[in-house]
Amino acid sequence: MNLELTAYISRRIVMNQSMTLNGKWKLYYGLEEGEMPAVLADVKARNWPAVEASVPGNVELDLVRAGVENDPYLGQNLYHFSKYEYYQWWFERDFQISEDLQGKNIAIKLHGLDTFGTIWINDTLVGTTDNMMIEHECDITPYVRFGESNHIAIRIESAMNKIRDKDFPVNLCMSERHDELVWLRKPPHSFGWDIAPRLLSAGIWRDIEIIVNEKTRLTEVYYATQQLQGNSAQMAVRYRFTTDKTYLNDFSIRIRGVCGEHSFEHEANTKFVSDGFSFDVPNPKLWWPKGYGDASLYEVTFVLLYKGQPVDSRTENIGIRILELKTAFELGDAGEFQIIANGIPIFAKGTNWVPLDALHSRDKERLPQAHDLLEDLGCNIVRCWGGNVYEDHEFFDLCDRRGIMVWQDFAMACAIYPQSEEFADMIRKEAISIVKKMRNHPSILLWAGDNEIDQLYYHKGYVLPHARNNRISREVLPNVVGSHDPFRTYLHSSPYIPEHIIGDLNVPEQHNWGPRDYFKGDFYKHTTAHFISEIGYHGCPAVSSIKKFISPDQLWPYSNNDEWDTHNTEYIPFEKRYYNRNELMASQVEILFGHVPDTLEEFALASQISQAEAKKFFVEMVRLRKWRRTGVIWWNALDCWPQFSDAVVDYYFNKKLAYHYLKRVQAPVCLMMSEIENWHHKVILGNDSLETGLVTYHVEDGDTGEILLQGQVMMKANENVEVGSIKTLEGKKRLYLLKWNFNTTEGANHYISGLVPFDINQYKNWLKTIEALPGAFSSDECYL
Repeated sequence: MNLELTAYISRRIVMNQSMTLNGKWKLYYGLEEGEMPAVLADVKARNWPAVEASVPGNVELDLVRAGVENDPYLGQNLYHFSKYEYYQWWFERDFQISEDLQGKNIAIKLHGLDTFGTIWINDTLVGTTDNMMIEHECDITPYVRFGESNHIAIRIESAMNKIRDKDFPVNLCMSERHDELVWLRKPPHSFGWDIAPRLLSAGIWRDIEIIVNEKTRLTEVYYATQQLQGNSAQMAVRYRFTTDKTYLNDFSIRIRGVCGEHSFEHEANTKFVSDGFSFDVPNPKLWWPKGYGDASLYEVTFVLLYKGQPVDSRTENIGIRILELKTAFELGDAGEFQIIANGIPIFAKGTNWVPLDALHSRDKERLPQAHDLLEDLGCNIVRCWGGNVYEDHEFFDLCDRRGIMVWQDFAMACAIYPQSEEFADMIRKEAISIVKKMRNHPSILLWAGDNEIDQLYYHKGYVLPHARNNRISREVLPNVVGSHDPFRTYLHSSPYIPEHIIGDLNVPEQHNWGPRDYFKGDFYKHTTAHFISEIGYHGCPAVSSIKKFISPDQLWPYSNNDEWDTHNTEYIPFEKRYYNRNELMASQVEILFGHVPDTLEEFALASQISQAEAKKFFVEMVRLRKWRRTGVIWWNALDCWPQFSDAVVDYYFNKKLAYHYLKRVQAPVCLMMSEIENWHHKVILGNDSLETGLVTYHVEDGDTGEILLQGQVMMKANENVEVGSIKTLEGKKRLYLLKWNFNTTEGANHYISGLVPFDINQYKNWLKTIEALPGAFSSDECYL
């Protein structure tokens, strides 16, 4: 397919040109064994099978569209794709470049190629890739034919074969024993996880384009808020450009930022191709996290001038704000983990962001609807989990606009990685690429070195000082962040366990998984965490969703069912885990209701109730102890493939019961009840905002409608206030309905009191009352 060059207008680089190579390609594939083809002509001579490929795409999707394989997300089809881990893939297509562009620098930019790629232009080797998660760009100026047809071929080699000869010291490990993970820069989840299937994919999974680069152009612009003082903000700007001009003293820059009616401007001469300056912005409109003020964004245009004439520019949205993390990494009450925005403590409520799709070429189409969930749920923080790919600008743009802080892990999770110079260089290159690409987004709160690797050292028994030395998180990554994003917080690991803590891992920030028993059990009630960055509980998808991915004859029972196990997520050809997540979910149901239902519909409902009450309780137990606890990031919003999981929205975007309970309890103003103490439940009004005012409230019996507590209270900004208490007997099973009004906002919550087990029929009656509260929903749509 031939495409003419079109104007390229980006929100980041506005004076260059490009053409997309997205669309239809031809894809050849074959098993890697024996002597492999060296060029595309060899592939064709061997008559390798070929199908039409879509770019962006994944080879699995191309094979399904061609009828070679069936959907890996259905039944146990997943296992049919394991053989392709050892295949090689060749892509080809044609394109044109206008004759008018002779004398320009032409580059090819791959925004995402999975993983070991070799690129030829007109049969000439022009570049290679070895990292799925970063962009790659290579100059192709000498190899293209202007005004004529050009040919591009891309080979992707088997990732499993590519790293067979790497060094694997005995201390290396992954928590579920897939050692190949540590040397492959693919998202960790793709090797098989408890939330994702094993699909070691290949493909051109993000956009690919031809770029025309001017000889004089901006290559970097960096913005940071250095200081807020009085009614002024001090801004730091650094920039970099490249040019073929001999003398540099004719260059200057001009910057202008606009937010509504407010604006700022600054001009400066350049001293070198790398330069920077600071300037003050009087009376700035600040960027605030959701619930604490407006997420004000300035559209800033940075112009590079030569002899007073613009030669390149960048336009992007930035926020004027200072986000800090106040910490003390000590055990128990001596610890601290507190987010501060513009000098104000922020109480964080949000979710972990996991893969949008196990096959990442589909991420982009799922992003808008997925991100709307965060907005609707009232999240003011999202943790981009280290087992995922790095999201692109579109994700961060939405977070910027909606005031959702981003905790960004680097993409390493639950494994002990190589400490060699080769691996350190690989991660350093990746981190520089990601940090420089994303650092101007005001929503990014912090960079975290990894997910649970400090913790894994302890789980593997590596407690000796020399055995605990992780130079990647202790040296490589902080140096990258310090060099390329010096005004943003770096956290070594999540959870971070510093060297002076040995044995007891009750550090300030924790992942509270534990035994996953009763959600009001001792583990959850008595956590020592100041900040909980992972916590979850299981719930079935809706029955209508289950019927989309489980075969009709395998729908029930759940036990000793390979399809249910495949989607819980086991990888049966390897070995099953030491625990079964479906059995765990059934046990949680049995704790709450005293038995496990014997029909699919009843089981789905019971598990969703169990999950919903648990997730609500987790948020409440954190909010009720504000500021001793400072935030909760629960696990998780959305599934990346059809499965039985902790997610509150299934792969098909059907919302579970927990979604609606969380939406109510994450409202900035919320009335809550504590666990029984001294015969009483305390009733607490929580305010996670800077608003003040008079709140009218009442608590009523869910069965009788009797008003048990009512009144008015002056709500303090960003604080809790106890409004009263209600006497009860510990074993008495009771539904409480909590309602309040503030300004024109009507809110509601509920609370169930009593010892387990509850009668499921009684709860079903309660559920009709609960779902009819303000913010009404239909429970039938959640589980049927």
